[in-house]
Amino acid sequence: MSEMQAQEPQFDAIVVGAGPSGNAAAYVMASEGLNVLQIERGEYSGSKNVQGAILYADALEKIIPDFREDAPLERHVIEQRMWTMDDRSHTGVHYRSDDFNEEKPNRYTILRAQFDKWFNARVRAAGATVLFETTVTELVRDLSGKVIGVRTDRGGNPIMAPVVVLAEGVNGLVGQRSGLREEVKPGTVALALKEMHFLPREVIEARFNLSGNEGVVIEAMGTITKGMTGTGFLYTNEESISVGIGCIVDDFVEGGETPYGLLESFKNHPSIKPLLAGSEIKEYAAHLIPEGGYRAIPQLYGDGWLVVGDAGQFVNAVHREGSNLAMTTGRIAAETVVMLTRKREAMSRANLAIFAKRLEETFVMKDLKKYKGIPGLLHGGKAQFFGTYPRLISQAMQTWFRVDGVDKKSKEGAILRSFREARGWRGMMGDAFRLVRAWR
Repeated sequence: MSEMQAQEPQFDAIVVGAGPSGNAAAYVMASEGLNVLQIERGEYSGSKNVQGAILYADALEKIIPDFREDAPLERHVIEQRMWTMDDRSHTGVHYRSDDFNEEKPNRYTILRAQFDKWFNARVRAAGATVLFETTVTELVRDLSGKVIGVRTDRGGNPIMAPVVVLAEGVNGLVGQRSGLREEVKPGTVALALKEMHFLPREVIEARFNLSGNEGVVIEAMGTITKGMTGTGFLYTNEESISVGIGCIVDDFVEGGETPYGLLESFKNHPSIKPLLAGSEIKEYAAHLIPEGGYRAIPQLYGDGWLVVGDAGQFVNAVHREGSNLAMTTGRIAAETVVMLTRKREAMSRANLAIFAKRLEETFVMKDLKKYKGIPGLLHGGKAQFFGTYPRLISQAMQTWFRVDGVDKKSKEGAILRSFREARGWRGMMGDAFRLVRAWR
């Protein structure tokens, strides 16, 4: 990190990264008239993202109210399926409603490469300057230690601005190199693998009972992760299906399972394989997802800098929400910078603390405070949640639905005994209570 005499800033703000949080921050500041520089190491925004994802409309609507007019949206979600799976079956809870066929749908499936590229085009149209294929190598500080700009791999003089917004993703390498945060711990991030399976849209619609641009999301847990803490998922797009699985990195290290082997096993599960039949795989990607929850959130502000999105561990892993937290944190960071700029107040640690105070009032922090992250939520119960309970549920369903001459009272007794012997009523009810509290 360089210490320099204060120089005349070239920009009002610099944003590092062009994912949802970085694009949100850059767009809001540029729209409000600030001179913004956004730096992205990829060839274009979204070039490193081939996977499908869920877009939560409310967060984007607060930034770009008319986004539905030209954003590359795939399908609006009308049905949510939640499955508990053992090796040969699934027990599911489904919710489907025609109310989701509303004028302005609440959730969409998207392809990140296309969506991020569109969002960044809006950023540039708002007046921001964007440098692609450029990596920020370090933050520049003045003699007092305040961040006043960045250096990049393009060399030359540093680029100066009174504030830098770090929207660099889960690894947070610039923040780490600059001493602003610790290295990401393997117990607080998941490694997720995704594939894109292409099918004609009429096949997808027939297979999932859809019409028009309706979509389905399936989220699953159970023995599919081989005893590791993680989940599987499947999203319907217009002419493709996004399918994937992810587990906490620590579990991959300890368990010896390969990520690709886990994904192959999930795709070949009897409940998943028919949904992918006849599809053509065209894209494959692996990426890290922050799942440490509230306790894993690093310092979010300091003299001349802010942290947003995945770099701040802003993912609600229990409810599988990420894009809305990313865009919301990016927006609030930008609004904080705009306010201070207009008041001609310094981008000091004390003033930028307003960002964290405002976040505390939003759903972002309120939701994250409710649980300790996925590892914390399931601490001590991993073997039950990803092994014992899915098998017991499947066994109970088979016992109940088989008509084999055994009376129902005897079946009830057998089911209750199997649960009692496996975990004990007190332990099982405690686990159920913790999950219900997390989902409420």
